[in-house]
Amino acid sequence: MNEAVEVLVTSLRDGYVQVSAFVAVTVLLFGLAQYWTGGALLRYVEEHERGQPLFGALLGLTPGCGGAIVMMPLYVRGTVSFGTVVATLAATAGDAAFVIIALAPEAALYAYGIAFVAAVATGYLIDAFGVGVERVDAAVARISPATTDGGSVVHGAGPNPVPNPTHEYPTDPPTHVHDEGPDRRSAVLTPLSHAAHVAWWLAAAAALTLGVTYLLRGAPDVPLALGATFAGAFTVIGLAGSLLSLYLYAVGRHYVGEGSVGRARDSFASAYDTLVHAAMETSFVTVWVLGAYLIYEYGLLLTGADIASLAAAAGVLAPIAGAVVGLIPGCGPQIVLSTVYAEGSLPFSALTANAISQDGDALFPLLAIDKKAAIVATVYTTVPALVVGIGLHFLWGPVLGMPVFGFGVR
Repeated sequence: MNEAVEVLVTSLRDGYVQVSAFVAVTVLLFGLAQYWTGGALLRYVEEHERGQPLFGALLGLTPGCGGAIVMMPLYVRGTVSFGTVVATLAATAGDAAFVIIALAPEAALYAYGIAFVAAVATGYLIDAFGVGVERVDAAVARISPATTDGGSVVHGAGPNPVPNPTHEYPTDPPTHVHDEGPDRRSAVLTPLSHAAHVAWWLAAAAALTLGVTYLLRGAPDVPLALGATFAGAFTVIGLAGSLLSLYLYAVGRHYVGEGSVGRARDSFASAYDTLVHAAMETSFVTVWVLGAYLIYEYGLLLTGADIASLAAAAGVLAPIAGAVVGLIPGCGPQIVLSTVYAEGSLPFSALTANAISQDGDALFPLLAIDKKAAIVATVYTTVPALVVGIGLHFLWGPVLGMPVFGFGVR
């Protein structure tokens, strides 16, 4: 029982400091860009369909998952293509990028550079030819029907573009009118929710500082503690941030902001409106991240499985294992693999396969709104991961003469 409680508390703490703070920064930066440009950035993406997979991959390549998370609502509203979603997820560096950049910068440059090229190529192939998306989509439909209509845009060459072959979607984007839930003018909950929103941002700023320090130290184990120490601050800020996130998602969003989450915004009325949107979207992601953390940690607790050992298997199984681990949503397993690589116990092919396959926390918003599209997308990020990972296994050391283990490690 004590161990189960410790897993719960640790997941609440780590989910906020290791993930949410980084997501908040990226979502806020994108929102501020929308605010400062009056929605011009989103209109630019909508109007330049040919560049969407490239733009999505660039967002995914930013360390952390915030850039990729920004792209998912654009797909749901029908702004970007399904190939763009796949390109974004395949290029997603996740929070593991901070570990590799700090401990093995040369390996990070190569691994994420290869992932970016593979992501862009895969995205354009899907948009141009479909490459079997309809078959995968039909197979997934028998397992998990879509919860919403999702979104896509026509995408193709020449004056007569070809519709994206994945799904059919309505032309009207989802509205953002707050037409359900409690009255926003509560004498108690309205000011309380605004206060919680301000406290959330203070916690996010502190968590970002703690999170960067944590990653620069090599992502060590941080004990649960109270007091004026790094571990104490890590614990207090992490728990406070997660609890505030749960409140904002369950209650606060009905009294602050527009009430809906997981949706893209054309523009923002004020800087405060932008802050509110970023906080609500990040809180939404935090809830899903915490759920994934608990499933992952309790799974390890019950089974005793060693993810790092599986990924470090000898021979061609290593990149295959790296790609399979990348199927697990969230950044926890990926941080583990990055740490193992930095210790010289994982081949470069496995690191790169995992970098392509992992979707980080960006998959959670899509899972919440359109499960079928999320499953299809994560299947398609695994295919190039296996191809590139296995190819690197036979090419990296024997042909290129690069060290299989410990490449780029300081």
